[in-house]
Amino acid sequence: MNAPLQVRSSEFRPASRLAPIGVSEILKITSLASDLKRDGKDVIVLGTGEPDFDTPDHVKEAAKRAMEAGATRYTALDGTPELKAVIRAKFERDNSIEFAQDEITVSAGAKQILFNAMMATLEPGDEVIIPTPYWVTYADIVLIMGGKPVFVPCQEARGFRLTAEDLDRAITPRTRWLILNSPSNPSGAAYSDADYRPILDVLVEHPHVWLMADDIYEHIVYDEFRFATPAAIEPSLRDRILTVNGVSKAYAMTGWRIGYAGGPRALIRAMAVVQSQSTSCPSSVSQAAAIAALNSPSAILVERCRSFEARRDLVVASLNRIEGITCRVPEGAFYTFASCAGLIGRNSPDGARIKSDTDFAEYLLRSVGVAVVPGSAFGLAPYFRISYGTSAIELEEACRRIALAASRLT
Repeated sequence: MNAPLQVRSSEFRPASRLAPIGVSEILKITSLASDLKRDGKDVIVLGTGEPDFDTPDHVKEAAKRAMEAGATRYTALDGTPELKAVIRAKFERDNSIEFAQDEITVSAGAKQILFNAMMATLEPGDEVIIPTPYWVTYADIVLIMGGKPVFVPCQEARGFRLTAEDLDRAITPRTRWLILNSPSNPSGAAYSDADYRPILDVLVEHPHVWLMADDIYEHIVYDEFRFATPAAIEPSLRDRILTVNGVSKAYAMTGWRIGYAGGPRALIRAMAVVQSQSTSCPSSVSQAAAIAALNSPSAILVERCRSFEARRDLVVASLNRIEGITCRVPEGAFYTFASCAGLIGRNSPDGARIKSDTDFAEYLLRSVGVAVVPGSAFGLAPYFRISYGTSAIELEEACRRIALAASRLT
């Protein structure tokens, strides 16, 4: 007799690869803040990772001209020749790295660059070393691909930076990638040439490990810090480094969705295969805008960086005046990563105990209407991240409210 047919449920069944992936704490906090705003509550949101500046006018004008000229069709799969030429010039001008045209790729945001690279290289069980605190997307992309994130805690005492010793201990025969983000989201920590040197020396000794250098905050550095990128420091590793960047942060173009990277020809070709079956080419109009952005006068970047630096100084000084909170001065990006260790174990006015940085973030949101992201969401507690990509007036008020909330804890 034939076996009875198995009746399948009509209920939705998500793919098993999504099982380890949850909604990020950033989205949860943002959603809760939005709900409170809809209810008429006065909420200051300091969780969004984008600048409050507008896209420069000449960039928007370039997009308009492209549309008027009919540049609204498909382009070359991973970037127009014109944009790739500008990106090559940018890498040579700003970073002293030379790439051929077919060693450049362009995608719908830097996040897709990361996705394409992991999809093109990871086998199930392959390991990716991720220093913590880390941008949550790194780990989630690795998990979706069947890889294994290997988290290496980077303590505040060492500037939230990875050490060569910790890296060497984390490497195994299954290690495929190391991801480094400088300046960092969420800590704002940055690696100088001298900071990178011992890390790169370790990678030289482990030829099976590749390096993904996420330089998206390259142009947002302070106090005369000199930005460095690994491929320029150790040319012998050039064929194992993917240098990732984009126009989102420095040029306030988060919604235009253009990221790019330079790397070994074989990797770039494999990433193009992945992109060909997902989004295909990036937006034609956005690519035209990106050309204008990357050709922008440096004065635009300098002016905006100075504004961010003033906001950084305001937030760091304000937080360090609050009993129970300490905040390291970040070298770059537009985030502070402050410790709330001195407030853990205290009680809120309604008697609830603050047991973690997540509790503290929820307490701030509900009691004084300030939305921050707990450090545990980025793999290191007890901290909280503030994005100072908003006005100085809002930042001053937010810090005043945080101080008030902290003073009410007993």
